[in-house]
Amino acid sequence: MSGVMLAAYRHDVHKFTGESHTDASEMLAGVRVNQPVPGGADGDAAALSRPQQKQDQTVPNHSTHYRLSLLSGKTAYDSDEFSRSTIEEKVSNLITTENAVIAHHRWLSSEVAAAFNESVYHPYTSLKYHTLLVGALLDNYRVGNDFDSLRLVVDPAGEIVPFRTVFDGDRFGLRIDPDPSGRPAARLGRSPWRSWASTWNRLTSHPLDAGSDKYDMTLDANLRRTLSWSTALQYIEDYAAWRPDR
Repeated sequence: MSGVMLAAYRHDVHKFTGESHTDASEMLAGVRVNQPVPGGADGDAAALSRPQQKQDQTVPNHSTHYRLSLLSGKTAYDSDEFSRSTIEEKVSNLITTENAVIAHHRWLSSEVAAAFNESVYHPYTSLKYHTLLVGALLDNYRVGNDFDSLRLVVDPAGEIVPFRTVFDGDRFGLRIDPDPSGRPAARLGRSPWRSWASTWNRLTSHPLDAGSDKYDMTLDANLRRTLSWSTALQYIEDYAAWRPDR
């Protein structure tokens, strides 16, 4: 099982190095990378964040895998913070563990993965959250859970479910699971598509104080009109780091 799940956390390493799918190296830091993910989890996770038809650049003057921030509109890549050597070191730390649970935890807290997008055609998407979505879908599929049985579930902060938690913040966590265990939840739908806003709107209870907290009001309003899953999850992370009152 660990080997199957590790494929999810290593499958898009070529986006850190700027290689294409077809030219991607098979090895990095002594481990196999850029291998296909079984069960269609990669394609389904991609469909949650970006259109699957012919790709065109949505930001013509931005053609790299450095993510653009939905919060600031600027690149999330900081050349002072992420030199080539520090990127190599941080990426190696993400992928070299042979324990898939540890790999999942490292991706949840990764800063370097958040600096990259999952597609140069959609620069606001997040490689970090795309990869976490791939892992969550793969873990569900491998035990027989179909996509149409899955829900977005709100958990307390710090309660991490191996592979299925896709966001871990100071105030709440989010996971993909068929069993909400009594927690606030909403179905993902019959098939994967850019449905973040509609799923967020259908949650049985929301983890934000959008009734009286002005910052939560803004965050919630923007999440209710963001379609891409990886973009929305990254926006929650970025917004929490930006809040001037915390």
